[in-house]
Amino acid sequence: MRLVVRAAEITGADELIDISGAHVDSCLYHGEASLDFVDRLVEGRARVSVPTTLNVGGVDLLHPELYRGDPRVDVRSRLLMDRYRALGARPTFTCAPYQVADTRPSLGEQVAWGESNAIAFCNSVLGARTNRYGDFIDVAAAIVGRVPYAGLHRTDERRARIVLRLADGVPAALRDSDVLFPLLGIVVGRRAGSTVAAIEGLPPGQSEDRLKALGAAAASSGSVAMFHVVGSTPEAATLVDALQGREPDAVEAVTLAELRAVREELTTAAGDALGAVSLGTPHASTAELARYATLLNGRRISPAVQLLVSTGRDVLAGATEHARELETAGATLLTDTCSYIAPILRPTHGAVMTDSAKWAYYAPGNVGASVIFASTEECIESAVAGRVVQDEATWR
Repeated sequence: MRLVVRAAEITGADELIDISGAHVDSCLYHGEASLDFVDRLVEGRARVSVPTTLNVGGVDLLHPELYRGDPRVDVRSRLLMDRYRALGARPTFTCAPYQVADTRPSLGEQVAWGESNAIAFCNSVLGARTNRYGDFIDVAAAIVGRVPYAGLHRTDERRARIVLRLADGVPAALRDSDVLFPLLGIVVGRRAGSTVAAIEGLPPGQSEDRLKALGAAAASSGSVAMFHVVGSTPEAATLVDALQGREPDAVEAVTLAELRAVREELTTAAGDALGAVSLGTPHASTAELARYATLLNGRRISPAVQLLVSTGRDVLAGATEHARELETAGATLLTDTCSYIAPILRPTHGAVMTDSAKWAYYAPGNVGASVIFASTEECIESAVAGRVVQDEATWR
């Protein structure tokens, strides 16, 4: 309670409000302080007071043989994940708790979520309300069941302050391609920072998976906790709705040249040598698993390439047929953690290809990977061919 009250003082809140759920990011091992904190809670017989899901940990508990790191870190990571279960949290171990149907908050619902992509998705795509709750305020809020009434918990703080419009020079094929959304997310993060932005110029009714990719990238390159996509997100049926009837502070164009530049920046490798492909950051949905299987179309992945597909254990349990198809093709399914955080990739002299701007943004620093950013289709074709395969048609 002292932590929650101190957070209220810092954010200028004059009251606390009840929450209906929480998503805790603190179960990822960052050193002994991670364990010290939760041990004190467990020893004090603390329990979460609202339904609470858990973010990724440092190891895949369902596929322990995939871990390639320090055995001591493996042990400590497992212990930390177990400690959070002891608090009564649900062992979802996913960065995409919005894919767990029975804990998914609804429009206007007040929650306390950690994990940057989940926060952006919660506010933007679901229209539920959370601030950015990091370690260890996330679990404190889950135990108390209350948070400061400040920031994005308030309606007035959720209005767009800037408008980002896709310029006329962005080809129609790119506007309606999956590869656009992670790149656009990087632009949004850089332009908006922590400001709420409204995005114009996209066809209405965009899928959750596309919006997920946008939000994950925006939360990586900036501190974005909420965005609006006009015609696609629940508080932005129109631009007027997104702005809550007020004028924006700025209106800026997003050009084809800028999107190209972002794609080039995310690519840190050259040539066509390929060692691995990483899909599913944030964790792949059922629809994405089905799409990967469809794109493979019964083909085998090259033995020279490790194809890692990350997903949540709840999603995996409900997608056994898609999982079987992927594994038959030679893919490796990863749960409970992420391959840009944990030492999962096998040693390789080739690049790692990914369709995730978040993965491309963090992996070079976290796991030392040389990265090629590409579309999902290009990733699958490359995994089958055993070398980098790219197609520029969408960009013309």
